[in-house]
Amino acid sequence: MAAVAAVTAVAPSAAAMPGAHPAQPAAPAPAPGPQACAGTDTPDFGPNVRIFDPSMPAQDIQKQLDDDFNNLKDTLADQMSEDRVAHLFKPGEYTVNDNVGYYTSVAGLGKNPGDVTINGNITVDAFNESDQGNATQNFWRSAENMTVKPNGANRWGVSQAAPMRRMDIQGDLDLYPESYGWASGGYLADTKVSGTTESSSQQQWYTRDSQLGAWDGGVWNMTFSGVQGAPPTAFPDPPHTTLESTPVSADVPYLYVDGEGKYQVFRPDVRTDATGPSWAGGETPGKSVPMSQFYVAKPTDTAADINAAVASGCNLFFTPGVYHLDDTIKITNPDTIVLGIGYPTLMPETGKTAMEVADVDGVRIKGVLFDAGTQNSPSLLTVGEEGASADHSQNPTIMQDVFFRLGGTVAGKATNSLVVNSKNAVMDHIWAWRADHGNEGSFGWDVNPGDTGVLVNGDDVTATGLFVEHYNKYQVIWNGNNGKTIFFQNEMPYDVPDQAAYMNDKGQEGWAAYKVGDQVTDHEAWGLGSYCFFNVNPEVKNDHAFEVPAAPGVKFHSMATVSLNEKGSITHIINDKGDVTPPETTPSNLANFP
Repeated sequence: MAAVAAVTAVAPSAAAMPGAHPAQPAAPAPAPGPQACAGTDTPDFGPNVRIFDPSMPAQDIQKQLDDDFNNLKDTLADQMSEDRVAHLFKPGEYTVNDNVGYYTSVAGLGKNPGDVTINGNITVDAFNESDQGNATQNFWRSAENMTVKPNGANRWGVSQAAPMRRMDIQGDLDLYPESYGWASGGYLADTKVSGTTESSSQQQWYTRDSQLGAWDGGVWNMTFSGVQGAPPTAFPDPPHTTLESTPVSADVPYLYVDGEGKYQVFRPDVRTDATGPSWAGGETPGKSVPMSQFYVAKPTDTAADINAAVASGCNLFFTPGVYHLDDTIKITNPDTIVLGIGYPTLMPETGKTAMEVADVDGVRIKGVLFDAGTQNSPSLLTVGEEGASADHSQNPTIMQDVFFRLGGTVAGKATNSLVVNSKNAVMDHIWAWRADHGNEGSFGWDVNPGDTGVLVNGDDVTATGLFVEHYNKYQVIWNGNNGKTIFFQNEMPYDVPDQAAYMNDKGQEGWAAYKVGDQVTDHEAWGLGSYCFFNVNPEVKNDHAFEVPAAPGVKFHSMATVSLNEKGSITHIINDKGDVTPPETTPSNLANFP
């Protein structure tokens, strides 16, 4: 989205050697513990993690917040910065205001949202003169696990990759910049807002498992699942799509400090058919894992360092910074937690996949940004080996606030960004982005190529909040059966040079934003938007945004296509159904297919 959018050899065994004793059973892998992992429940999180205590003078806290903001606020200077920071508040009350810049995560360190109270605002706005009053590049920032008592409405004018989770907003929540300028999409989960949540100029938004006093507004695609107080489905006028519950979901794993001053990570339970915040009954169901069972990674660590720790049984905690990797991080043990704060960024430097997850139960990945290197990677994150078939329905792998970037910082290249082979996996707030802007020489049709953002091969996979943009071919390919997507936001590539360069393998004009494999018999999706902005060549067309097989079990609901500023066109919405995109940046809508 951009501002224009309305945007080795094996040694013989000892037993085989003359005179050797019989082979002994292999020793088991060491259990997680102080030597294998962090060694302490009060670890050093590094220089970029600010930990605030209510005994600190408010003016000292405020100065640190302001200094960090001023270092990471500017859309032009700081959007592709390597600086990263986390603001963590220990339990208690604070009278401060936190303006949240790029690569900044703000979180309470309580067990529950009510343990940390901010008397003030946690704000994202169109802060800079260069923003021209719009919020379409307000990426990579977050707020989590606090109570906010705002002065007026709390403003969270964001676009992609800027989640708000586990928040208790005691007042109103505004999801748009103060200027009422553009904002192009966002994500809210496990949150309670006592007042009105107003979307205003937000083009699309997804809210999950929350409680709202009221909701006001809608532009093209506003989607709710498991939200108490959500408006009823009325798509397209107004463009609201509401599911009473979320089929499968979980609150995020999060860091907290206990009554003894020790740090733990809470791992919430998986919910089925959920409604309302997970903590509404007092506490979120789940279990705590002490930090002594985590390897606390720093940007100076190598892939070998990290892999040795994970292989020994550790969970993995990424501190803020950019990790330049010469090898693949391999997550091989079931129930491993991979948790990042302050937007830790994994960049593969040798053309390998940045992270691979084995086809095991219960891996949780949260809060990591994958940034492609200049040597082409086959993928940035792969979950499950090719052909994976184990049943993980009781304990799925879950990816939450996991983001991908090709280009923008360097001329990054990856054939696919995310590949999901495991069954039953959950993708909960994914933004896969092939950059349309950034540092000079880092973007362009042949400069930062990426065929597909998300490739799903596993059966029974669920996506809740899927944002995929600007890839050269299909944005999403879904080959697994019985998939479900609740909310999909897409922009097609801006930089198509001409129609000849943008013909799919069936000889049609363009590539669908979301393709369901021809062999699939069951798939269902709700609340989908796909937009074109072919600004390099406005004569370019895309035949259709969604491509699906003609099978009774394949059903799509609440679809919209838009030509932004009349740069190119989308001829049909799904297959050969739906009208061509109209002029004047207005949507073509289709409520149901078939």
